Order: sequence, then structure tokens, then C-alpha cells
Amino acid sequence: MRHRKSTLGAALGLGLAFASLGSAPAMAAPQSAAPVETAKVSTFLSTTSYEKSKENAAANKAFFSAVMESVAEKRAANPGAQAVTVIYSAANAPTFRSQIARSTQIWNSSVANVKLQEGSNPDFTYREGNDSRGSYASTNGHGSGYIFLDYRQNQQYNSTRVTAHETGHVLGLPDHYSGPCSELMSGGGPGTSCQNPNPDSRERARVNQLWQNGLAQAS
Repeated sequence: MRHRKSTLGAALGLGLAFASLGSAPAMAAPQSAAPVETAKVSTFLSTTSYEKSKENAAANKAFFSAVMESVAEKRAANPGAQAVTVIYSAANAPTFRSQIARSTQIWNSSVANVKLQEGSNPDFTYREGNDSRGSYASTNGHGSGYIFLDYRQNQQYNSTRVTAHETGHVLGLPDHYSGPCSELMSGGGPGTSCQNPNPDSRERARVNQLWQNGLAQAS
């Protein structure tokens, strides 16, 4: 969520560091990027206790507010749009380009009221590197946001699932680690054997509802 006319930013870090998943990319370049968000949600591995915490609830609320702000700005700029287009950049995550493309395809075929598209002047970016917290979505509350993909976590879990899960946070979904493998936002809760990279019907409906309501509010 790069700082630009639309902001998908707000304090958070959903699906975060501990909440990632993934079977790994071949390269593991020794890059590192520490998040500077004002609020963050736990990682893929810290599961239920964090999920039910006040910190997680506050981060989810802040993130949702940021998403709705972005929707309002985009709607004002293009009031006749059938769906909101959210722009991302994968330039800083070359190792995961195929997973990002697949995640984009999954979400774009799953929901109708918001579309992801790679391009310039992005709303958010993908990054890669090493972080002991794992993969996460992060914003600083001022319109600058990104999804960080951790090398090791993506070697342990299905990498496309990790990417799609973190992207789910950009679209407004919170973590639900206690859910089954069929639920994308259950993250690492079901364990490393879970290979599902697709949101379930409830998650798809929720994203459509969030962005439809956002468009209505912006109107």
C-alpha cells in the first residue's frame, strides 16, 4: 500500500509473520526487511491465543478502515466502476513472482467486487527476505503497506497458500487459525500438510460484501 492517492494502509500486520504458510521457493537470498507498522497481527504460528486478543481485534479494525478509505478514494475517482481495482507491485519479491501471479489469479476468479492488478503507482507492494516472525501483511497507518514473504516459512508451507493468505488481509479478511485447511485464513493452523491456496465460500462472500458495502458507502 504505497503512499499514493489510494491507501490500503492502517496500522496492522494481518496474517502476519507468524501466520504464513508455504512450500518453498528455490532461492533464499539473505535479504531482510523489518516491518515498521504501528500495529500488527501475529504470525502464522502463534495461532488461537493471538487471534482472540484485543491487539489482533484492533489491528483488524484499523486494517478494515484503511481498506474502506482506499475504496472511497477509488470510487470517487471512478464512480461508474463495477469493481475496485487494487494495484500491486511484485518488483521487490522476484523469488515469489509465480506465487504472486497465482494468488492474483485465485482472488480475481473468486470475487467480483475487487480486482488485483500489477502495475505502477501501486496501492501495496510485495517484499521478500528473512524474518523470524515469518510472512505478514503490514501497514504503518499512513498509506504505506506491503506483504512480506519469508523464505523459510515459504519452504515449510505451501507457498501459494502463504501468498494468497497474506493477500486476503489486503482484501479485508482477518486470521482464523483454528479453522480447517479448506479455509484460507486458517493460515498455518492446519499444519504444513495443508496445500489449499483457495478461499472458501464464506471467505469469498465476505470479501465481496466488504467491497460492495465500501462502494455503496463511497457513493
